[in-house]
Amino acid sequence: MRRIEVERPTTWVALTGFMGVGKTRIGRELARELMLHFVDLDRLIERETGLAIPDIFRYLGEDYFRKLEREAVRELVDKDYLVVSLGGGTFVDAENRRRLLARGPVVALWARPETILERVRRRPGKRPLLEGGDPLERIRRLLEEREALYREAPIHIESEGRSPKETAEAIVAELWRWREARGA
Repeated sequence: MRRIEVERPTTWVALTGFMGVGKTRIGRELARELMLHFVDLDRLIERETGLAIPDIFRYLGEDYFRKLEREAVRELVDKDYLVVSLGGGTFVDAENRRRLLARGPVVALWARPETILERVRRRPGKRPLLEGGDPLERIRRLLEEREALYREAPIHIESEGRSPKETAEAIVAELWRWREARGA
């Protein structure tokens, strides 16, 4: 069988950012645009463990979940032809961040705290990190804590006010610029 060459800016990209910025929906669209496979890290962990993420947090703890996340990242950075949607806290972990940035490119997606809250309320399922207290204030605080780490990603895209397709198209344009800047 003859191999078909497809011109694309990269054969591997990871999407990071806070929960609710659109990593999964945009990631699926981006994978279509780039003709790559799509992997949602949280869904991968759920399939591998047979447990929902909230159940892993509840019964095994966040530390155990983060260990599973690190193992999954180690495996995924060795693969090719992927768009990987990371969990909101994946890139916060120093080991994950180092591995992902070395593999690159990583795209950070952004949205306002109010938009994030509106989006996560629309999606079924529990968000363990938002339980207890005022969820909007918790989002603001966590975003503030994580912002400098998300800023380490080489590409930044605002998902606010754009459809997943429009956001994916903006990412593709930035990926071409990223590739050109690297002299590829």
